[in-house]
Amino acid sequence: MAFDLPGVGRSTGLPRAHDKRTLAGIVRRLADELALTGVSLIGHDVGAQIVYACLRTWPAGIRKAVLMNIVIPGIDPWDEVKRNPAIWHFAFHAVPDLPEAMVAGNQRRYFDYFFDTLSASRGGVDDASRRAHAVAYARPESLTAGFEWYRVFPQDEKDNAAGKEGEVPIPVLYLRGRQERGDLERYVKGLRESGLRDVRGALIPDSGHFSPEEQPEAVSRALREFLDLGG
Repeated sequence: MAFDLPGVGRSTGLPRAHDKRTLAGIVRRLADELALTGVSLIGHDVGAQIVYACLRTWPAGIRKAVLMNIVIPGIDPWDEVKRNPAIWHFAFHAVPDLPEAMVAGNQRRYFDYFFDTLSASRGGVDDASRRAHAVAYARPESLTAGFEWYRVFPQDEKDNAAGKEGEVPIPVLYLRGRQERGDLERYVKGLRESGLRDVRGALIPDSGHFSPEEQPEAVSRALREFLDLGG
């Protein structure tokens, strides 16, 4: 089952707050409403930051977790990543109101920039995926929801730093594109040092930041193997 994050796509209305622990609470309530147990959570980018928050706040309900193509606020190498001038959009997205004013009406062009820049190849993300992203953020509230995820990074850092005190035994897979910036082992090491006891890492060949769109079959194989789904 895949679901839209609050305020994006077919999800309407904004949550009371946008920090990842609040959003993790929404994931938990959805699982409770559907009477799901032994859940395996998979998240890409900000979705993976929410999965990390779920691991910290709801470990009893999670069987396994997958974090894809992401750095976690407050977890090494977070400080290095946010200082990197190539990651300029972290700061831009955090500015109040301005990103909404500049991106509204230009969603497709805006997403195209990131797809072209952060993929392993310029055509790595197909047209259908690009259209779907632009449509998902077509409403003003959807743009605000997306930018608010960046505006609350300081709170996420505090929450994640406070959570380092306990250990989480749940098996975690960290996936990263082979052509994506950053050393896989450093990300895995940072997650282990944060208290995740059972973390393994894997690279997706011929992929940059958008692994699920760039190499869906390779990602599917890695997920099925890790989640013991067979097939």
